[in-house]
Amino acid sequence: MAWADGSASALSFDGVPYLPSAVYVAADGQVSTGQRAWQAAGEQPTRFVPNPRRPADGDVTVDSTRVEALALAAAPLRRVAAEAEQVVGQPVRDVRLVVPAGWGPRRRTWMRQAAHRAGLAQPRLVEAPVAVAEHLLATGVQLPVGAFIVVCDVGAGAEVTVLRRGAAGFEVLATLADPAAGGTAVDLALTTALTGGHGVSGDGMSQWAAAESVRAAKEILGTHPAVTVPLAGQPPVVANSAMLVEAAMPVVGRVAELVRETVAAAELTAGDVAGVYCVGGSAHLPHLASVVAEHTGIAPTVMSEPQFVAARGAADAGAASVGAAVAVEVPVPPVRRAAAIAVPGFASLALIGQCVLTAEEHTVMTVYHSVRLNWGELAMAAVFALLACLAAGTVLGSLVAARNPTPSTRTEGGKVSIGILAAVSLGAAIAGLYAVVSSQYFGLPVGPFLRWALWPIVPVLAMAVAMAVIAARQWRAPHGGWSELLAAPTGSIIAAGLGMGLIQYSLTADRWPNLVLWIDTSGRIGGLFLGVGVVMALVKPLMFRLILGAPIAVISAAIVSAQATGILGVIYALAVAGWWAARLWTRIVRPATTTPAIAAARAGAGPFAGGR
Repeated sequence: MAWADGSASALSFDGVPYLPSAVYVAADGQVSTGQRAWQAAGEQPTRFVPNPRRPADGDVTVDSTRVEALALAAAPLRRVAAEAEQVVGQPVRDVRLVVPAGWGPRRRTWMRQAAHRAGLAQPRLVEAPVAVAEHLLATGVQLPVGAFIVVCDVGAGAEVTVLRRGAAGFEVLATLADPAAGGTAVDLALTTALTGGHGVSGDGMSQWAAAESVRAAKEILGTHPAVTVPLAGQPPVVANSAMLVEAAMPVVGRVAELVRETVAAAELTAGDVAGVYCVGGSAHLPHLASVVAEHTGIAPTVMSEPQFVAARGAADAGAASVGAAVAVEVPVPPVRRAAAIAVPGFASLALIGQCVLTAEEHTVMTVYHSVRLNWGELAMAAVFALLACLAAGTVLGSLVAARNPTPSTRTEGGKVSIGILAAVSLGAAIAGLYAVVSSQYFGLPVGPFLRWALWPIVPVLAMAVAMAVIAARQWRAPHGGWSELLAAPTGSIIAAGLGMGLIQYSLTADRWPNLVLWIDTSGRIGGLFLGVGVVMALVKPLMFRLILGAPIAVISAAIVSAQATGILGVIYALAVAGWWAARLWTRIVRPATTTPAIAAARAGAGPFAGGR
C-alpha cells in the first residue's frame, strides 16, 4: 500500500508480509487462501492447489470437482483487495500489478481478467524491471538519460533485463528468463541433499509441507549457520550453510550467465552498463553478487528488501511525484467502446452515401455539366470518419505493437502514440478517399472536394497529433485512460448526423404538392437536430446545454438552405474541434488533482511464485 505522502507499507496476511498463491478448494466450491488453505489441506490434500496463478484455459479438476481456473487465480487477489479495503476504509481504485517483462499479450490479458474477477479496479500492468528502475530513481539513484542498467530478478525463477533510460521513461532492450534458475531449483537441490537423494515420502501434502520447511530453512540459513528441518516420514535433519552454498551454486552460475547473455543480446558491453541491480525473493542467495561480478566484470548491487522493490517501484513509493494527480485507468465497457467506433463510422458512411447518391446533376445541351452537392454533408462525413478512427486509436496501437514490436512500442505511452498517429493517418486517408471517389463519380475536378473533405478536419488532426506527442513523451496520462479520452461523443454525432440527413432530404426530395409542408418541416427539424449536436459537442453540463441549445438550435433551423449547408457543416466541425480542445485541456494540460491510495500487487517471480 502506497500513500499520497510517499509512505508505503506491506499488507499483512496471517502475520506475514506476503500471501502465497496456493489455495484450497472445498467440496462446495469455496476457495480458501493463506494459512486457512494450508490447514484445510492437512485433512484433504487432494483439494490443495499450490500454483493456481499459472495461465490456463477453461476449467481445472480438483479432486473430481470442476473449477474455473480463473476463479482459483482470482482468490488470492480477492484476499488482497479485502485486506487493502480494510486498511484504507474504502475500495482502492488505483491498482498496479507487476508482471515479468517477458509476458506476452495472452498472459497479460489473463492477469487482467483475474484481477477483474477478484473485484479489483482495472489494473495497470507494470513490467517488473521498469518498476525496479522507477524505484531506483525514486530513492535517489542517479541514472542520466541514455544510461543502461541491468535488472536481475531472482525469485522462483530468474529474469534478467537490460533497460535504457530515455526522455520518456525506461525502455526494455533485451530480456532473458530461465524458470530453472531461481529459488525453486535451490529448494529441490537442498531437499535432495537433506534426504540423501531419496526425496520426501508420503502424499502430496507431505511433499508440499516439506517444501515449505526447506524453503523456510533456506531463508534462515541466510543469517544462521545451521537450522533443524522437519520432514514428513523421517526424523528431523540439520541443514547448514555449506549445504545451501552447494545447492545454490549451479543456480547462481546460471543467473550470472543470463546476465552476460542479456547484455550481449542488447548489443552492449560491460563498460556500457551503469549498474546491475539484483531484486526478487531469492536475490540473497549466497555468492550471487561475487559470481555475477566474476562472469560480467560488473559488481552488482543487491537491493534492500529485494522482494518488495518491484512492487514499491510500481506504486511510485517515495517518488517526488506521488502527491501529484494519479491517472487511474478506468475500463471502458466493450459495448461503449464498440459504440464509440461504430456510431461515427456508420454515420460517416450514411452521410457520404446520401451526399453522393442524392446530389442533383444538371446537363445543358450535353455540353455544360454541373452538380449541386451538399458540401456540408461531405465535411461532416469526413469528420465522423476521423472520429471513428481516433476512437479505435488504442486498438490500432496494440495491433501495430503486436506486429512490429520495437522499444518505442514496449511502453503503454508508445502504443497509444503510435495508435493515435495511425488513426490520424487512416482518418485523413478516408476523408481524402471520399473526395477522390466523389469527384471521379461526377467527373469533376478534385480540388473543391478535397478542400471540403480535408480542411474541416485539420483542427482535430492538429490536436490529435499533440495528444500523440504527449503520450509518447509520457508527460501525463489522462484520468480515465486513453481509451476513454479518445472515445467519440456519440450523442452529438447521432443528433448532428440525423440533422444533416434530414436537411439533405428536404433539399433533394421531390416536392409533390401534398408533401411540401412535410419536406420543409423535416429540413427545419434537421436544423434543430444539428444545432443540438453542436451544443452537445461544445458543453457537457445539462444546464448549459439547455441554456445554449434552444437559441443555437433555432438559429441553425432558421438558416437551413442549399447555400447554408456548407456553413452548417463547418460549424459542426469547429464544434468538434472545440470538444477535443476542451478534453485536451481538462484531461491532460490542467487536470483536476486527486490523491488516492495506491495498491501494488506483486505478480511476477517472487513471493507469489513461491521463491521467497
